[in-house]
Amino acid sequence: MVFIPGKSAIGFIGIGVMGKSMARHIQQAGYPLHVYTRTYSKAEELVREGAVWHESPGELAAACEAVITMVGYPQDVEEVYLGPGGLVDHAKEGTYLLDMTTSSPRLAGQIFEACVAKGLHALDAPVSGGDIGARDAKLSIMVGGEQADYETVQPLLRLLGSNIVYQGKAGAGQHTKMCNQIAIASGMMGVCEALAYARNAGLEADQVLKSIESGAAGSWSLSNLGPRMLTGNFEPGFYVKHFIKDMKIALESAKDMGLKTPGLELAESLYQQIAEKGYEDKGTQALFKYYLGL
Repeated sequence: MVFIPGKSAIGFIGIGVMGKSMARHIQQAGYPLHVYTRTYSKAEELVREGAVWHESPGELAAACEAVITMVGYPQDVEEVYLGPGGLVDHAKEGTYLLDMTTSSPRLAGQIFEACVAKGLHALDAPVSGGDIGARDAKLSIMVGGEQADYETVQPLLRLLGSNIVYQGKAGAGQHTKMCNQIAIASGMMGVCEALAYARNAGLEADQVLKSIESGAAGSWSLSNLGPRMLTGNFEPGFYVKHFIKDMKIALESAKDMGLKTPGLELAESLYQQIAEKGYEDKGTQALFKYYLGL
């Protein structure tokens, strides 16, 4: 299989904060774009720009050479792939299915096995980089599945990310994303605590940020989300509710391994507290609210 702009039809399921930008990159590269999302209005702009709307994942799959999914939760992934009217039952033999949702490594393995039985190619390819990375096509993409399949979909992945790494067999992409989320979870606590400390010490927090973001304390979260915290911008690049979902998956996977993750457990508990206060649909930088006393 060779993916050819102007000829190879690509499907995209899940037109959310990140998915919309990702789908647009596919469309702007010249690929015929087919879309499905539960709420049509989210895809309306892409449809006006030439995308073809479908009424179900199965209907979309039948029209495409490759389908990319970027949905919310593992149960959504399972429904889209394995449910009645789903991708596995309706995709043409030889179709490539790429799940870029952060989901369960175990489920990724199940989808892979179901696809192999149907003559389909499945890859788990979760991403990191949030709304900015999606908009700028600079996502980090972590890929699990057959290496030959990974090589085949490179033209599509390069439209979406700048750091694309093959991690191993099916599920390896999702396990790598769990490593990413574990690192972010404790890091976000550190970023929030540092900026809250700066404010309480009577410092100009934005000036503090200039000093520490380029040193040993530097991180993506500090540079990209720290300024949002200081200006009170808590709109989502990545939802609190989805981060909680990711942390729960990581906690379950760690438990299966017998691995202790006290930093992850604490971060998950703090995010649960701000979700209960009504911030579940805000961005992950809303954790700063906890340190400000909500």
